[in-house]
Amino acid sequence: MNAISEQLGAYTPLIINVSKAILFLVVGYIVAGMVARFIRNRITPLEKVDDTLGNFAASMARWAILTIVVIAVLQLFGFQATSLVAVLGAASLAIGLALQGTLSDVASGVMLIIFRPYKLGDYVNVGGTSGTVQSVDLFVTYMVTPDNVQIIMPNSKAWGSIITNYSAQTTRRVDLTFGIDYSNSADKAMQIILDLANADMRVQKVPEPWVAVTNLGDSSVDITTRLWCDAADYWALKFDMLKAVKEAFDEQGIDIPYPHTQIISVNRDEKAEA
Repeated sequence: MNAISEQLGAYTPLIINVSKAILFLVVGYIVAGMVARFIRNRITPLEKVDDTLGNFAASMARWAILTIVVIAVLQLFGFQATSLVAVLGAASLAIGLALQGTLSDVASGVMLIIFRPYKLGDYVNVGGTSGTVQSVDLFVTYMVTPDNVQIIMPNSKAWGSIITNYSAQTTRRVDLTFGIDYSNSADKAMQIILDLANADMRVQKVPEPWVAVTNLGDSSVDITTRLWCDAADYWALKFDMLKAVKEAFDEQGIDIPYPHTQIISVNRDEKAEA
C-alpha cells in the first residue's frame, strides 16, 4: 500500500497540472468565443463601420486569446514564457516556411479589410467563382452561391485574383439584344422596345433608355437596348423585359428569326433529262 501511495504521490502534481490544463483550455475556448461574439455584436451595429471589420476583429481576438491560453498551459508543465519566446524566435524561419500559405492568408485578410474590395452581402466574382460574401475570417472568405452552395476561399486566393463586385455600385446597366427578321421594320421594333422601357418604373430616366440597330446578321437584324436601373432590380428587370418584348413582338407582327434548314429534293430522272 505504501508503494502505491508513493507512486500516486509522485504523479499527483502531474495529474493536477493536467487537470488545470484541461480546465484552462475549456475555459479559454469558451471565453475566446464570448469575447469574439461581444466584439462582433459591438462593432456590427455601428453605421460607420463595415460588418466585415467586425467579423475580422472578432476572429483576431479569438485567436489571440487562444494563443495566450496555450502559452499559459505550457507554463504549467515548466515551460517559461521567456523560453517559449526564444524557441519561437529560433523556429520562426521553419514555421514561416511550413506555414507560408497560412501566413499569406492572414496577410491577405488584412489587406482585404484595409482596401475592402468587397463587404458582407456583396455579390462578387473572385477568380471565376461567383457568390454572395457571408464573412471574411482571419484565414478564409466564406461565400454562398445563388443555389445555396457554400464556397470557402483562402484569403490569399481572393486577394491574388481579379475581383468583380456586382454590388459595389448602386446602379447597373441592363444590356439586351433582340433579333428581328429582315422583312420587318427596324424602326417599329425599336419603338416597341422603347415604349416598354419607358413604361417600366424601374428604368431610370437619366441616363435615358438607348435603343439602336447594332448588327446585320446572317438571318436577323440585331437591335440592342441599354437600360439603367437600381442594382437590386437588375435581374428582375432583365427577365421581365425579355418576356414583355417577346409578347409585344408577337402582337405587333414582328418576327424573331431562328435557324432554318432547307432541304432541296432533286428527281434523278429529271436531272438526267436536263
